[in-house]
Amino acid sequence: MFRKFRIAVLLLILLFVSLNTYFDRVYSTDWDIPLRVAVFPINGDGTAVAERHVQALRVEDFGALESFFAQEAQHYGVKLEQPLRFSLAPPIRELPPILEPRSGRLSIALWSLRMRYWAWRVPAAAPGASADLKLFLLYHDPQHSPSLPHSVGLQKGLFAIANVFADRRAAGSNDTVIAHELLHTLGATDKYDPVNNQPLYPQGFAEPRREPRYPQSFAELMAGRIPTTTQSAQIPGSLDQVLIGPATAAEINWKKQ
Repeated sequence: MFRKFRIAVLLLILLFVSLNTYFDRVYSTDWDIPLRVAVFPINGDGTAVAERHVQALRVEDFGALESFFAQEAQHYGVKLEQPLRFSLAPPIRELPPILEPRSGRLSIALWSLRMRYWAWRVPAAAPGASADLKLFLLYHDPQHSPSLPHSVGLQKGLFAIANVFADRRAAGSNDTVIAHELLHTLGATDKYDPVNNQPLYPQGFAEPRREPRYPQSFAELMAGRIPTTTQSAQIPGSLDQVLIGPATAAEINWKKQ
């Protein structure tokens, strides 16, 4: 009898999690009201440079992201003046769980569960307000960490972890990484070849019908690079060089499939 009761409880928990994930997905992409993005800055490498940068952050520093999403949404006819609204939470000290390189499927699954629990425990950005999306920004001193760990955005849990540089001069490239991971939380998929990081044609091209095809002038956000030849691509310097392509727009419900 106890065994049957335990199984029934587990099934109910599984049903609750599944329904919660489904409604999160529907709600986050119906675009009836703006999505609230709570930004949680973190000193990612423990350096004094990163700490000063984290402490100096202001919500205005995320204005370029708000403007980018507003402009791209308008292009696809979304009836919202500002589809994503950012708020800045106080810095947090606890680092998220680490996913080791070359982890297997089981390790990735366990990490995902630990990560979702870690993100769930983080409070909302402001008392009485619940964030729709949680954005954890791990800042690194570029002199101490010239290359950064992989960033990630998870639709299950509606949160993203972006590793970025603690340098004002890197604001443009930081914004591109942040925007990319945020769209992962809304269901957008990568559109580049994981072997060589080249944008996939046509879905990874901002202007797939451009003639001649190369060089492109913009990067498709989920491809992350501006194709210049069949074998090379450049990292955009800012969101001014980035567009959201039709395939990505369809994935986040901005455009019909």
